[in-house]
Amino acid sequence: MIKNILNMVQSPWGNGGSNDGSNQGPSGGGKRPPNIDDLAGQFQDSLKKMFPGGGGASLPGGKKPIGLFIIIAIALWLGSGFYRVLPDEQGVVLRFGKFTTLTQPGLNYHFPYPIETALTPKVTRVNRIDVGYRSASDTGRATSISDVPEESLMLTGDENIVDIDYSVFWIIKDGGKFLFNIQDPEETVKSVAETAMREVIARNPIQTVLTGGRAQIEIDTQKIMQEILDHYQSGIQITQVQTQKADPPKEVIDSFRDVQAAKADKERQQNEADAYANDVIPRARGEAAQIVQQAEGYKNQVVASAEGEASRFLAIYDEYKNAKAVTQERMYLETMEKVLAGIDKIIIDKNSSGGVVPYLPLPELGKNKGNVKK
Repeated sequence: MIKNILNMVQSPWGNGGSNDGSNQGPSGGGKRPPNIDDLAGQFQDSLKKMFPGGGGASLPGGKKPIGLFIIIAIALWLGSGFYRVLPDEQGVVLRFGKFTTLTQPGLNYHFPYPIETALTPKVTRVNRIDVGYRSASDTGRATSISDVPEESLMLTGDENIVDIDYSVFWIIKDGGKFLFNIQDPEETVKSVAETAMREVIARNPIQTVLTGGRAQIEIDTQKIMQEILDHYQSGIQITQVQTQKADPPKEVIDSFRDVQAAKADKERQQNEADAYANDVIPRARGEAAQIVQQAEGYKNQVVASAEGEASRFLAIYDEYKNAKAVTQERMYLETMEKVLAGIDKIIIDKNSSGGVVPYLPLPELGKNKGNVKK
């Protein structure tokens, strides 16, 4: 019987209820819904077939029975419990205003209002919160950005002040916790982002914040934010923390740039000095090693020569002890050979007679011998 009632209620729409619990007829040029009297007549005929003899009795005066309308109303009320969750949504079922369960995308059912109601928050939409600045686009103009110093100025680990702007991207991971555990999600995420970023900036020196440390700062901030939000059971998932800018305060930015330029010059000159030292020191070490090797060679040569002279002298001395006359004559001849080797020599025979002077021009003979060879 209930099945027949539901079929009658659904025909010709195809569905007895919508997401908000109200019946919706077709739009455009489709079929028009039947008259309630016709629907009641069809239902009464069905009752006569199922309960012959009294189920379809009319009231005096031709009025339809009140029970019929009550049954139709109950059927419509039960049908209003059907609701649809889209792929980018998550169903949150409330029973007398209290969260009970989560439902997945598709057609779902809950007890009709006022027993249960369903909320369908968008859980795949990426939300963005800007901290330290506000952006607004005017019609036909470029996007204008206004700074918010009370959010962007932070103290670094080396007691410097940095002006940092960043954006936080987040999604809903648990619709029930998101709707009922936090009152103002955007303000909560923003406050948590400021707290986490200030904690991370306080751990790092200003040079790290301004140069190559931004990626790690973003990762650390995202981790701390997620821990805080999970502790609050907020149902929020932080997907990314993106740094937009990190500069010194505008009041001292010119002086800071001068300091940075001076540091860059210092590093450049230091690098040049290191390059010069790396060129000169190895060369000097090589020359020193060469001089030491030459000195070692000269030392070995002198020592060997002295040892040879000593050995020669000892050998001559031993010969001299064995044959003094012969050794003296040989030493005399060798000495004279060395002394007379570089002077002109003339030999005269003192025993010659007859007035003729025997003369042997040795230098001339040597010259003539050289000319003949040429």
